[in-house]
Parts: sequence; C-alpha cells; structure tokens
Amino acid sequence: MGSQYTVFADYYDSLMSNADYTARADYLEKIFARYGHEPGLTLDLACGTGTITIELKKRGLDIYGADASAEMLMLAQQKAYDEGLNILFLRQKMQELDLFGTIDTCVCTLDSLNHIINKKELQRAFDRVSLFMNRGGLFVFDVNTVYKHREILADNVFVYDKRDVFCVWQNKALEDNITRIELDFFEKSGSLYRRSGERFCERAYTDRELEEIIRNAGFEILDIFGELSFEPPRADSQRNVYAVKKI
Repeated sequence: MGSQYTVFADYYDSLMSNADYTARADYLEKIFARYGHEPGLTLDLACGTGTITIELKKRGLDIYGADASAEMLMLAQQKAYDEGLNILFLRQKMQELDLFGTIDTCVCTLDSLNHIINKKELQRAFDRVSLFMNRGGLFVFDVNTVYKHREILADNVFVYDKRDVFCVWQNKALEDNITRIELDFFEKSGSLYRRSGERFCERAYTDRELEEIIRNAGFEILDIFGELSFEPPRADSQRNVYAVKKI
C-alpha cells in the first residue's frame, strides 16, 4: 500500500473541494434503494477526513469510519465534533481490518482501493471486508480505471492553485498499470513559501483482476456503473463503481 497521507492530510479537503460529497452521498443512497438494501451498520472504509462518513451520518445511517492515516482521522474526528456528531473512527489498514462485530454495508469511495498496489494485498482487503460482513450485505466501492492511469495520469503534471496552498502533482507511469505520484505543496508563510511533499503509488486493476478478487472473497457482482451514474462503464470511463453482495 502507498502513503498513509501524513503531509497530504493538511491539504486534502482543499484539493478535493470539487468532489461534490453531497452528490456522492445521494448516489450511495440511490444504490441502496436500487437493491432494496437497508444499510444497517455501515463502515466507511478508507474514510480519509470523514466527509462522506459525516454526510451519511447526518442522513441517519449508523456509520463509522476506518483509515490508515492518523492525521486524516484527527481531522475527521474534529469535523465530526464540530458538527455535533458522535462517530467512531478506527485507525486500520484496509488489508488488516479487524472490527468489533459484523457489518451490513461497506462503502469505499474516491479510488481508495487503488492505493493497494499489490494484488495479493488487495485480495486480503476484500477478504477482511467479507469476513466481517453479514450474508446479503452490500459492498459499494469505486476504482480508477486502467484508461485513467494510461491516458489521463500517465506521465502528466497537474497544477492546483488553491487559496491556502499551491500544489504540483507529477506522475510517472510504471509497469502493471502502477502510477507513481509525487505531490509538492507550497504554503505561503509571510513573504516566503513553505514546501512539503507526499509520495505514493496507485494501481489500476483490469476488470478481470477485480472480478477474480471479488468472487474469491465471497461476493457476487450485482452491477458495475460509470461514476455517479447507473449506466454501464464506457471505454473512456475514468472511475467505475461496483455494487457487490456477500453470498
């Protein structure tokens, strides 16, 4: 697995300000309704700074979050406190998930699973979710596609000029659809800029690889959609959504 987001945690919410978490929470609720699924006890896997966790909690879900980054979880806990919400946040890696009991639903958004770049480790993550999920439970996750890694990320450079930080995002395409990502942050301090950075890798998995992992973990694939839609993925889809059921 890649970075646990130490430096990045400070800037994550600013750089993800266009993610439209309200629309994503709406979409997740529509997926639950589509399959007549009562969410019950829900885990937000790789919850980051807890924005989706908090949004779903506000809508009445019995939800808690898990993430590998202590820095991300500190921000998540503070945001929940500011909202007057009591939410449990656990510091756990996806492939080492160890819950107190079973869950009925798991969500994992914004390509978090792509941060596991070893196929065996990704299988372990799915196995752990399956272990703690009740039969008939729903696991909804999204992943960046091979197309996005090859055609959009590849060896490109992106620049984000936000109010609180200037970020340079550099990518290097490696073998097995792995992209090495280097983030350099420049935060203004008086007349100078303070530089910090984060380095990690992401991997895109083929449809066949994901289907094998899903089935090996004891899940049945209900549907695969293009991002925030109920349409089949296109050849140029950058992020796909999987709805799978524990059998």
